[in-house]
Amino acid sequence: MTSHSYAARRSQLTTYFDRTAVEAWARLTSDAPVSKIRATVRAGRDAMRANLLGWLPADLTGRRLLDAGCGTGALSLEAARRGAEVVAIDVSPTLIGLARERTSLSGPGRIEFRVGDMLDPALGRFDHIVAMDSLIHYATPDIVRALAVLADRTETSVLFTVAPRTPLLTLMHMAGRAFPRGDRAPAIVPVGEADLRRRVAADPALAGVGIARAHRVNSGFYLSQAFELRRAS
Repeated sequence: MTSHSYAARRSQLTTYFDRTAVEAWARLTSDAPVSKIRATVRAGRDAMRANLLGWLPADLTGRRLLDAGCGTGALSLEAARRGAEVVAIDVSPTLIGLARERTSLSGPGRIEFRVGDMLDPALGRFDHIVAMDSLIHYATPDIVRALAVLADRTETSVLFTVAPRTPLLTLMHMAGRAFPRGDRAPAIVPVGEADLRRRVAADPALAGVGIARAHRVNSGFYLSQAFELRRAS
């Protein structure tokens, strides 16, 4: 069961991506010209996506993969090209609409786009789950709860990213809380790596899985830390 704080933040994200950030997000995830600041974010996201895809098998034929918080579907498309049966889900109907418009797949895999919550039990079981930048707006306890739900439905690995706690990100988070504004994106919540690892190791619902590797991408205004949560052999 998800917490009240998780549900409230998920609702904020739906509103933000469907109403406030539609045009900006559409440009950021395309080849359209963007500002220098957003160009660093685009480059960082490209690098992180490549890293996560590098942690997946080169051949995903016959594998079922959940792209949890798929956005406009770039990772889903590459996984499907490797043969995966992809369920691509996002809370934003607008982003899913963009993903469907942009995706042209010819190959061994397939993509099923859905609007909804990545923790929905009706999605079933998967061989791999990827949650790229879809947990960065949640506090650490909610992230761990989400990981427990996802890991319980995963045969092999859950790949996810968080916003690493750095002095700059912590300061930005505090400033955002002090000066709320209706059109501002829901705050990115910095996460301490040691605290995250401790909570994952101590959570009974995550028994039998553990963090196998980590990788950080720092590209201008994009800073993200990837982790692989893997089931023990």
